[in-house]
Amino acid sequence: MRDVFPERIETERLIIRTPRPGDGAEVNAAIRETYADLHQWMDWADHVPEIAETEENRRCAAHNFRAGEDFCVQAYLKSTGALAVCAGLHPMNWQVPKFAIGYWCRTGYQGQGYVTETVRILTEIGMDVMGANRIEIRCDERNERSRLVAERVGYRLEARFKNDRIAPDGGLRHTLIFAMTPDEFTEIKPLEN
Repeated sequence: MRDVFPERIETERLIIRTPRPGDGAEVNAAIRETYADLHQWMDWADHVPEIAETEENRRCAAHNFRAGEDFCVQAYLKSTGALAVCAGLHPMNWQVPKFAIGYWCRTGYQGQGYVTETVRILTEIGMDVMGANRIEIRCDERNERSRLVAERVGYRLEARFKNDRIAPDGGLRHTLIFAMTPDEFTEIKPLEN
C-alpha cells in the first residue's frame, strides 16, 4: 500500500526534490530554453508561459505532492545546482495501484543520462515505496529520446496505439506504451547506471 514519497533523494549526480513555492522563475527559464522540444511532444506546451503562470504551476505541484495526489519532482545537478530535469510519478489508479512516469530535460542537459537516472529513481520509488503493480511510460512514436529512456531503464514495449491522439503539431500521433510490473522490476534490480 501507499507509503510516504520522499521529498528529497540524492543520486550520484543529482538532487531530486519536490517542487517548492519560489521555483517558478527557474522552471520558467528551463521551459523557455527547451520550448521548441517541449512544444513538439507535450500537450501542455501550447504556449510559452509567463513566470507567474509557471510559479502557480509549481505551487500547485507542491500542494499536490504534500496531499499525496501527484508526485512531480525536479532534478538538479549536484555539481552546479542547475535544474536539469522535470519529471513526475503520476497516479493513474490507486486501486491497482498504477502510475505513469512523465519527464522532460532542459536543452542544455540532454544526452547526458540525467533523465534516465531520474526515471530509474521514480521507478524504484513507485515499486518499493508506493507499492505499484504497474508503471507506464507513454510517448509519441516519433520521440526517439523518450523511447530510449524507457528502454534503458528496462521498461518493455507493450502496445502501439495507431492514430491515438492529435499531436501538438496537429498531425495524428501513434502512442507507444511501455510498462513495468513488480516481477519485471525484480529482474532488473539493482538498476544499473
